[in-house]
Amino acid sequence: MSPFTTRPEIRGTFGVVASTHWLASSVGMAVLERGGNAFDAAVAAGFALQIVEPHLNGPGGDVPILFNAAGEDMPRLLCGQGVAPAGASIAHYRSEGLDIMPATGHLAAVVPGSFAAWLTLLRDYGTLEVADVLAPAIAYARDGYPLVPRIVEAIASVEDLFRQHWPSSAAIYLPGGALPSTDTLFRNPVIADTWDRVIAEANGAPTRDARIDAAIRVFHEGFIAEALTDFVREPVLDSSGRAHAGVLTMDDMAGWRPGYETPLSLGYGDFEVFKGGAWSQGPVFLQQLALLKTVDIAAMDPNGPDFVHTVIEVAKLAFADREAYYGDPDWVDVPIATLLGDDYNRARAALVSDRASFDLLPGAIDGYPLRLPDLSGIAAAAAPGTVGGAGEPTMAQYSKRALEAATGDTCHVDVIDRHGNMVAATPSGGWLQSSPVVPELGFGLTTRAQMFWLEEGLPASLAPGKRPRSTLSPSLAHRDGKPYMVWGTPGGDQQDQWTVTQFLRHADHGMNLQEAVDAPLFHSAHFPSSFYPRQAQPGRLVVEDRLGTETISELEVRGHDVAVDGPWAIGRMCAASRDGEMLKAAATPRGMQGYAVGR
Repeated sequence: MSPFTTRPEIRGTFGVVASTHWLASSVGMAVLERGGNAFDAAVAAGFALQIVEPHLNGPGGDVPILFNAAGEDMPRLLCGQGVAPAGASIAHYRSEGLDIMPATGHLAAVVPGSFAAWLTLLRDYGTLEVADVLAPAIAYARDGYPLVPRIVEAIASVEDLFRQHWPSSAAIYLPGGALPSTDTLFRNPVIADTWDRVIAEANGAPTRDARIDAAIRVFHEGFIAEALTDFVREPVLDSSGRAHAGVLTMDDMAGWRPGYETPLSLGYGDFEVFKGGAWSQGPVFLQQLALLKTVDIAAMDPNGPDFVHTVIEVAKLAFADREAYYGDPDWVDVPIATLLGDDYNRARAALVSDRASFDLLPGAIDGYPLRLPDLSGIAAAAAPGTVGGAGEPTMAQYSKRALEAATGDTCHVDVIDRHGNMVAATPSGGWLQSSPVVPELGFGLTTRAQMFWLEEGLPASLAPGKRPRSTLSPSLAHRDGKPYMVWGTPGGDQQDQWTVTQFLRHADHGMNLQEAVDAPLFHSAHFPSSFYPRQAQPGRLVVEDRLGTETISELEVRGHDVAVDGPWAIGRMCAASRDGEMLKAAATPRGMQGYAVGR
C-alpha cells in the first residue's frame, strides 16, 4: 500500500502549477488552458500572488526566476533583485545613528525588482500581452479575494502602528477603520487603478515587445517611480524606533533593470542541481550537497536521528561559509569554485562529529581573508526551548503580539507546460507590515536592504549599487542530463534547509513529490539571521513533532538545543517535475493555502 499523503501528487501531461496560494495556482492553470506557456502562467500567477498574499510579497518587491526553456540545454536565472540606492552608504546610515540596518520603513528600501523581472520574462519567453497577465491581479484587487487567517494576523500585529504612524497603510488594510475579517472579500482598488494606468500608458506602443518595454519604463521612469521616490522623502517610523527618510531616487529607479545569469550547479548522483549565485544563499544548497556526498545519506532513515543530525551539522558548515564569503559577485570576489569543490568539502565534512556543534566554523581559503560580522551588539538569542528563526520580518519589535504573528515571509510558484518549459520563482518583499503604502499606488517598497551589514569590509557590507545577499532561492534540477524538476519554499534562511531535506528524501529515499513535501521537517537557527535583528541561536534545532519522540530524544542526547514545534508548522514547499511524458506537482498542506493543480 502506498504511504498516506495529505493530497495526491498531481499527475498529467498538459501542464502543472504549484504555488503557495490556491488562487495563484488556479490563475496559472487558467493561462495554460487558454494557450499560454509556462512563462505566461508564471508571470500571471506571480502578479496574482502580489494581491492575494500581500503579507508575503507585493508589487514593490523582489523575485529571482530560475527556468529551463524547451529546446535549451541549460537553465537560466533572471535576477529580479534590485540594488541599493546611490545614497545608501554606510557613512549615511551611521550618520543617522544606526549600527544595524532597520527591518522596516524607508531606509531599508532597495530598487524594487519584481515588476521589471516578470515583464522581462514575459517579453523574452512568453506569448501574452501585459494586459493579459495583469488581468487576474486587477480583478482580485478590484473585486476582492478571501483573506487567509495569516493575513488578518499580520494586519492585527501592526494595527496600532498603522493607526498611529502609517495612515496610508491604515487606509488600505483597516477598511472603514476596522480590522478586516476572513469572512469577507478584501479589496485594494488602488493597485487595480495603478495597473490599469500602466496598461493604458503602454498600449500606445506599436508591438507586443514595445508595449512590454513601455510598461517597464512606466514603472521605473514614469508615474510609479515618481510616486515611490517622492514618498520616501517624508520620514516614517521604522524598526529603529525613530522616523527616517529614504534615499531612493528617480535615477536609482531608472538606472536599474533585471539581468540574466548562468546559474551555479553541482552534480549529485543522477542529478545536476542549479541555483542562483552568491548574491543569494543559493550556493548554500549546493555546498550542503557537496558535503553530503561524503556520507551514505541514502542508507539513513529519512526521519531518523542520524539523518537529521547529519543534515543539520552539514547545514551549519555551509551557512558559516555564507557568512564569511557570500556577497554580490559584481562587487566581491567569492571563492565559489573552492566552496563547491570536492577537496574542500571533504575536509569540511570531517568536522561533523556525533555531537551537535555550537560554534560558527567557516573554512579557511588561501588568498581570502576570513572575517565574520561583529555580533556583539546583536539582540540576545531566544531562550532555550523556544521556537525561533522561522520567518522573515514583520513589525515584531513593536509588540509581543507582533512577534507571535511573525510567521510569514515569501511566496513560491512552479510551472511546467506540455512543451517542456519549466519555471521556479520565489517572489518576496514589499510586505504590507514592513513598508508603508504609497497612497497613489496602493503598495509599499521592498525592505531587502536589511540584509546588508553596516560594517565595512564584509562581503555583504552595504554599498551603493550593490545587491543585498538575498535569501530568495528557487531550485531547478536535471536528471540524467534532462530538465527534470523545479521546487522551492518561503522561509528566509530556512529555504535552503527545507528544500535540501525535500530533495534528499526524493532523490535518495524515493519519495514522490507529495510524500517529500509532507514528510516532517526541521531546521537550524544556529547561524546569524539574514533579517533584523540578525539574531543567532547557536545549537538551536527546530523540529516538527511528527519526527517522533525517539528521534527527538536522541537528538537531545547528541547535544542539540531542540525546540519542538507543531506537527505541520514548518515550511511551505512546492514542487513540479517532468518524468518522460508525465508531469507531476505537489504543494504543502502547511498553512492551508498552498495548492498544486494540473491535468
